[in-house]
Amino acid sequence: MKIIGVTGGIGSGKTTIINYIKNQGYPVFIADDAGKIVMENPQVIEKVNDLFNKEVLLPNGLLDRKKIAAIVFSNSEYLQQLNEIIHPEVGKLFREFIEQNHSSGLVFKESAILFESGAYLECDATIVITASIEDRIARVMKRDHISKDQVLSRINKQLADDEKIKLASYVVENSNLIDAYKQIDDILQKILNH
Repeated sequence: MKIIGVTGGIGSGKTTIINYIKNQGYPVFIADDAGKIVMENPQVIEKVNDLFNKEVLLPNGLLDRKKIAAIVFSNSEYLQQLNEIIHPEVGKLFREFIEQNHSSGLVFKESAILFESGAYLECDATIVITASIEDRIARVMKRDHISKDQVLSRINKQLADDEKIKLASYVVENSNLIDAYKQIDDILQKILNH
């Protein structure tokens, strides 16, 4: 079994590419979805609430992820501490995912912070999805109904595409979906034949 990491900056079209891969019948682990599951774990809720001085609980006892996101977007120390709580738990879910899909020839792990978190080290190959800055800004403004400045602020907080490309096994340029799907098909063939 080969583990293929997939990443890309905000607005790169990573989710669309991942859905295409899923539709080809490959198992895909979405780190962000796993993170949301982890943040509903009572022990994690307690640790995260303690980290944020008991100020991030919703009335239903779950974590206020929007409030947490607002805090960590402007405080890298809190972000690091939050990641130290969340990442090991996501790692456990990923190991369970691998066990459940051990008969698959290829499994994919999608993570926005594949390189930053070091998760790429457990992958046999990595794919970075890129797009022009103009495309990325337009996509995120449309999707999230936010301003260009807000999009740029988010983009600037992520590892730059050229840094990701240096670490990647493969790069998919996603300005045209038909072309991007063809690039994915070619990469899958290379990986399967390697």
